[in-house]
Amino acid sequence: MKQRTEAVAETPGADVPGIDAPGADAFGLTEAEAEARRRRGEANTAVRGGSRGYGEILRTNVFSFFNLVLFVIGATLLALGRYSDALISVGLGLINAVISTVQEIRAKRKLDQLQLLERATVVVVRDGVERTIGPDRVVRGDVLRVRSGDQIVVDGPLLPGGRVEADESLLTGESDPVVKAPGDDLLSGSHCVAGDGHQLARDVGAHSHAGRLTAEARRTSTDATPLQRRIEFVVRLVMLLTALMSGAILAQAALEGFTLLRVVQITAVLSGLIPYGLFFLIALAYTAGAVRIARRGALVQQVNAVESVSNVDVVCTDKTGTLTTGNLTLAEIVPLGGHGDRDAAAALGGFAAGVSAPNLTSAAIAAALPAAAWTVRDEVPFTSSLRWSGLVTEHGTWVLGAPGALLSPVPDAVAARTGEGLRVLVLARAAGVRDAAGKPALTGVEPVALVALADELRADVVETVARFRDDGVQLKVLSGDDPRTVAAIAARAGLDAGEPVPGADLDGLDDARLDELVARTAVFGRVAPEHKERIVRSLRRQGRYVAMIGDGVNDARALKQAQVGVAMRSGSTVTRDVADIVLTGDSFGVLPPAREEGRRIIGGIGISLYVFLARVGSQGLVILAVTMLGMGFPYTPTQVGLTLFTVGIPTAFLTFWAAPARPDPHLLRNLARFVLPAAIVTAGFGTAVYTALYQGILRGFSSGRTPAEVIDDFESYTGLTYGTDTDFTVAAATIGAQTGLSTFFCYASFLLILFLAPPGRFFAAWTRPAGDRRPAYLVMALVVAFTAVLLVPALWSYFGLTGPAGPVFEVVLVSLVPWFAALTVAYRYRVLERLLGLDVPPGR
Repeated sequence: MKQRTEAVAETPGADVPGIDAPGADAFGLTEAEAEARRRRGEANTAVRGGSRGYGEILRTNVFSFFNLVLFVIGATLLALGRYSDALISVGLGLINAVISTVQEIRAKRKLDQLQLLERATVVVVRDGVERTIGPDRVVRGDVLRVRSGDQIVVDGPLLPGGRVEADESLLTGESDPVVKAPGDDLLSGSHCVAGDGHQLARDVGAHSHAGRLTAEARRTSTDATPLQRRIEFVVRLVMLLTALMSGAILAQAALEGFTLLRVVQITAVLSGLIPYGLFFLIALAYTAGAVRIARRGALVQQVNAVESVSNVDVVCTDKTGTLTTGNLTLAEIVPLGGHGDRDAAAALGGFAAGVSAPNLTSAAIAAALPAAAWTVRDEVPFTSSLRWSGLVTEHGTWVLGAPGALLSPVPDAVAARTGEGLRVLVLARAAGVRDAAGKPALTGVEPVALVALADELRADVVETVARFRDDGVQLKVLSGDDPRTVAAIAARAGLDAGEPVPGADLDGLDDARLDELVARTAVFGRVAPEHKERIVRSLRRQGRYVAMIGDGVNDARALKQAQVGVAMRSGSTVTRDVADIVLTGDSFGVLPPAREEGRRIIGGIGISLYVFLARVGSQGLVILAVTMLGMGFPYTPTQVGLTLFTVGIPTAFLTFWAAPARPDPHLLRNLARFVLPAAIVTAGFGTAVYTALYQGILRGFSSGRTPAEVIDDFESYTGLTYGTDTDFTVAAATIGAQTGLSTFFCYASFLLILFLAPPGRFFAAWTRPAGDRRPAYLVMALVVAFTAVLLVPALWSYFGLTGPAGPVFEVVLVSLVPWFAALTVAYRYRVLERLLGLDVPPGR
């Protein structure tokens, strides 16, 4: 073979105008030229990167503003020897940081490993001879040998003398192979299913079609769910209010000459007001929900998808592999030319059994019409260019192919069945299937029957479509197949298909016209990957919450664009890797139950949000009131650890027990209606409890008894030893009042759960009875557990409380009764709304 003497243009990705361009011959590069191009960065190297680096992930999750504040406080407490305070202060922030970091690193590893191209070897022409190399050794300007079964690894034209059929279904959604003539582009990521030829490597690596798709698929695009955004807003608002309050209180502490230890403790307590534990609770709820959904056949890869799927109001889905199984079934045999049904069926069954390389069509026929295989003397396999296949047997010569290739004119019966979504073929006798030169050619064709094949619907599609429709969820079908066929299949699945729209009609439309078309259309056919992506974007512009279901690489971009990307397990690796949810049973019938699970999480997190914010509001108001009254500071960092009982344990159980609830569009308003009365009433009674105990203990030192007598009495029921320090009176009053306040808050928080999940009408001031006794049992268990804390020296000492004290229990128990009555009145009669002149729901 002669040696190549010219080279292709040097700019990576530049177009090769035609097959006569420099370098566009079948003699290839020399090894020296290939090595030079490799050094210039023109090799077909795998796409790398595309997601955030490990350092950035670690920095953003661990060293957030809130965590930095906690770390500074914790370091200071450690330096002052307050180890338990330090643990309480920074422990939760570290847990959140670890969880979020691990989740993002797992997602990064999955995306970084994503590759559209296989790493099998390819054949290139170097120095005039064919050589086998790895695909990453191919360089721009190489000539590659393309044969049946090969994956195309670069972009470029087919050179003269070749003719191949390419399966581009994973890239475009088009199910039929595409015939490629010399000069036509072969796209990386497609497969050669028939033919032979040479291809010029024009676009390689990141510049190729597969490279661009891989880079796009690797792009990080996680959407925060509505609940996550609302909670983030609430947390930021609380952080702002806490910062303002902290500034005032710390300024007062500085004026009063508080010690460094006291200032640090106050800062730790104020930081603990921020309900950062909500993020941990959400992660816990998402994980539990993902486990439950996995049992139904769905693998959750993006944790917030468990909740996100419950917000979906429109589902976009591909046809093949989602609505249908990808298999065919024999729907009808229509005899032609006076032939009988039985003869046509027997011939069709024998033909299908005799095919040497079965495909979907022959497999469907053989399954419906089992027959003994004919003895085949000659065979012409099916190709897209021929559009028919033929067998020469002892029973005659038979052909099976497209009506347009075997009939002229095509009868109306073909168009009628095609309009119903059926694939129509013709079974015919023939005088011959080859010409004198031995090339495939038909002579003497005699039609015997029309053969109608139907795409097989998945078993639960009709039921699932009906459930979505009843739930107010719209479905839109986006397919690469003929729009009429897609519409017919959609109608069989139970969709109101309407007038289908081909993807070409979307080209040239501006956003406004596209939005109008997408809003009224349910079926789109002959759509390219960019069309699917535009449709999803259009729906999002219209305020819709979109789930996209797909199985091919052509769906990957749309999956990334949707709020919830759903992939079939049997689909391409790329699609599975970029999806938020993978349907392990290849059935999207699992999505309605997944929506219910998401709504359960919404209901549980909603209840937990009420509990968290009621605690934050109550404690914040008490801190302000006590500080302004000049009675010290009402909490220590170790006492803040009691939120394990008041918030941590209750919210975990309530989240798991919650009934499914639809997303609340008025969540923030309803939060205010619950939290403000709870915070005001609880803080009012809590301040009264603190004041009564604080002043009562101080008065004990002015009752005429000696200090030693008072100290003995106080030490006898607190278990603490203070000696005769001059600051003993204030210290004793403070810790006694803190113990009473913490006890009151814990018991009140337990009872508050009964307002949110009332076991009966007696507690149904805020909402209707839930009919679930478990929250009531939880409250009783929490009361017992906290009472045990007050009775066990090691526990009450750890939390910075006094031992069992009669005055404390007397004041707290007496206060709980009017507190409960006041809160019941406030909720039952909507007192706050009436005072503020807000709208009150009817009947209140």
